[in-house]
Amino acid sequence: MKRLLMFHPALAPYRVDQFNALSKLFDLEVVFIFDNVWNHKFDQSKLLLQLQCKVSYLLKGPNFKGRVFRFGMLRAIKRIKPDIILGYEYSFTTQYLILLRRLGLIKQKIGSTIDDSIDICNHVQSKIRYFARQNSINYLDCLVVFSNEVSQYYQTTFNLNDQQVIVSPILQDPARLRKNVEELERLAIQYSQDHHLVGKKILLFVGRFIAEKGLKKFIKLIHKILLEQDKFIVILVGEGDEMKFIENFVVENNLESKILLPGRFEGVELHAWYLCASGFVLPSTYEPYGAVVNEALIFGLRVLCSQFAGSSGLIGKNGIVFNPNDEKDTIDKFTRFMNSLATIENIKLMDKPSLMANHQTSFIKEWEKIM
Repeated sequence: MKRLLMFHPALAPYRVDQFNALSKLFDLEVVFIFDNVWNHKFDQSKLLLQLQCKVSYLLKGPNFKGRVFRFGMLRAIKRIKPDIILGYEYSFTTQYLILLRRLGLIKQKIGSTIDDSIDICNHVQSKIRYFARQNSINYLDCLVVFSNEVSQYYQTTFNLNDQQVIVSPILQDPARLRKNVEELERLAIQYSQDHHLVGKKILLFVGRFIAEKGLKKFIKLIHKILLEQDKFIVILVGEGDEMKFIENFVVENNLESKILLPGRFEGVELHAWYLCASGFVLPSTYEPYGAVVNEALIFGLRVLCSQFAGSSGLIGKNGIVFNPNDEKDTIDKFTRFMNSLATIENIKLMDKPSLMANHQTSFIKEWEKIM
């Protein structure tokens, strides 16, 4: 097996299965730059127990406006002796790998994992990123991207060939997420009873309450429909900067029984919310990928998905893609989507088979490009 070294920001739940899948193809070590996701703290002790690859950390170094450089990268490379090294995005980490090789201090193949959706490719969010991208591509042996659409963008825009771009959407293992059947059903039934969900059409959102997720605009557009339709309920699971606005909006518009805010969950307590929902929504106006769409499909939920999310490419016949910046499109497709959903009745995991396609064959084929 070739040795693969990945420098990665931090361990999140939706990355566990991807790292484990890579550990079956490579002798993999992941070096994390942070000890947790900076804007969404997860129980790292539980996540680390699920990893099958080697893990280490580099946590010391300067921080400039959210951009960090970590001391000890060259030392880690010499210790691990990898055949291939991946940085992330066009970060200082990736720039340092480029510099090390240009100086002749490392000889390995180098690349970077790029989390852009096609919308982000076409509308780069800052001049710094634009220039970093322009000046980095020609020095990298490979890029790892989420979709065929993004792969084609890089091949066309930067004259890369297919072998240089690995298409690797975030993988999550349905069997792992769905394995605690009794606990999932117990919790979902409890949630359903506590919030009086039986006989209702439940639309679920999971994520941070921040501007990029588009929640404020979305609930403003749909709230009158919720008041008119007795069976429609929206559940927003999470927390964040916009929580106070949403709480106030709910009270001011008498939506207490129509928009529920149960808080933030993770692990099996989070996954049980998918089990007691009829459908899922991701209304983001900016979303590199959106791994919650994976989870929704794994738990058998059809998805009303923003066209700006990289994961919108997974939807196919299992939902509707919409433009959250277009009021008419949002209202029309929300109404059509809700009308297509079933009400919540008896909660059983077996009644919600996974809608996630098996990407294992294509995953192996793509990563074979650097094996």
